[in-house]
Amino acid sequence: MATARVLGCLLRLGRRCRGLRVPPHSRALAALVPGMTRVDNKTDFLEKLHYRKHPGILKLPHLRLPQALANAAQVLLLESAIPNVEKQVQTLTNYLWSRHLPVESAELQRRAMHLEKKILDTQDLPQTEKRLHGAVLQALRRTTYHWQELSYSEGLSLVYMAARLDGGFAAVSRAFHEIQTRNPEFQPQTLMDFGSGSGSVMWAAHSTWGQSLREYVCVDSSAAMLDLAEKLLKGGSESGEPYVQGVFFRQFLPVSPKVQFDVVVSAFSLSELPSKDARTEVVQTLWRKTSHFLVLVENGTKAGHSLLMEARDLVLKGKEKLPLDLQPGFVFAPCPHELPCPQLTSSKPLACSFSQAYHPIPFSWNKKPKEEKFSMVILARGSPEEANRWPRITQPVLKRPRHVHCHLCCPDGHVQHAVITARRHGRDLYRCARASSWGDLLPVITPSECPPSPAQDPSDY
Repeated sequence: MATARVLGCLLRLGRRCRGLRVPPHSRALAALVPGMTRVDNKTDFLEKLHYRKHPGILKLPHLRLPQALANAAQVLLLESAIPNVEKQVQTLTNYLWSRHLPVESAELQRRAMHLEKKILDTQDLPQTEKRLHGAVLQALRRTTYHWQELSYSEGLSLVYMAARLDGGFAAVSRAFHEIQTRNPEFQPQTLMDFGSGSGSVMWAAHSTWGQSLREYVCVDSSAAMLDLAEKLLKGGSESGEPYVQGVFFRQFLPVSPKVQFDVVVSAFSLSELPSKDARTEVVQTLWRKTSHFLVLVENGTKAGHSLLMEARDLVLKGKEKLPLDLQPGFVFAPCPHELPCPQLTSSKPLACSFSQAYHPIPFSWNKKPKEEKFSMVILARGSPEEANRWPRITQPVLKRPRHVHCHLCCPDGHVQHAVITARRHGRDLYRCARASSWGDLLPVITPSECPPSPAQDPSDY
């Protein structure tokens, strides 16, 4: 019934607005007049653009690592002679993908008290304090996820490189592509990568903005990871010429609060922190060091999405105590709003994730194209009015005869299942929806409220 009301509303609004003309500047941006969701074909809102290249399309074709990086990775892994490397890569990949958030101390205490009460209520025999304590600990071990911090040695760093360098490059490249496509005037000069690992962020940034970036600061607590990233930068050796200039490696974040960067990135690193307090401190520090964009990327799982929503809320609700005259923050992507995430507030919470196809490093076991499933949040300084607030497509688009199913995260903070047809919504919008895919923006501005409407006519499909 909800979908029927929405579609009925779209139809009536389209009829009211038939014959109206869209100003040239709006046509160029493929935006519709607010409150209007049908496009009169006579307005030619796409101008000279083909609908397959409408301004909301953001997904990249299959990505490849820069050839210099792929060659260096192959050289380093071949020289290492790690035994059963394929098996180790698969084991690490499975472990990282299945990782949950560490359980907080307060939550552990709550569970312990609940288990203690349960044991006392279900056992008739009196328990000594020592036996009760042991029983509670044993039950906690069985029922609580045991989070462990990974310590990256030289060997494990190489395994991580083989497992995650190409997928991490694909995910971060997709995030950078969104900034570049929607804000082509932005030409960053400085970038900081927190938890830089094998350096995929730096390579992705160089591929996107290499003509303007002059300083890259890679921060990682693991000396082995920093050594590996530097070797990759030099073609797999310690003495080669760096492929990218202006790269600096550090084990600690810059101390001065006045040191800021145009782009600050944390990719797959918040999940490596041991507690919520540690994540809070890091996110606040990273945001203070951001002058334009803060890019956060994690695995496309519920745990990864939860981490990003936690960071998003922290930035949006936080109050900075700095002498610097900094602008407030807003969500640049993927959310078209600053409201609570509808994916988390639904009765069945889902991860808001996206997918990017890529060609992996051509190791002997690793030759078929892959898909990287990831979650991201891009926070920017400025006003939300500066951002494009088109609905985001949050699931694969289902193309059916004469109609298209799109699941949209809308500017009003709600998720909408829209069924788009040429008859009800205009040929241009229908074609744009049909050409769109998971993660793209649909070039339409939806009304925030829709009055009740009669049931749909199946003939419209």
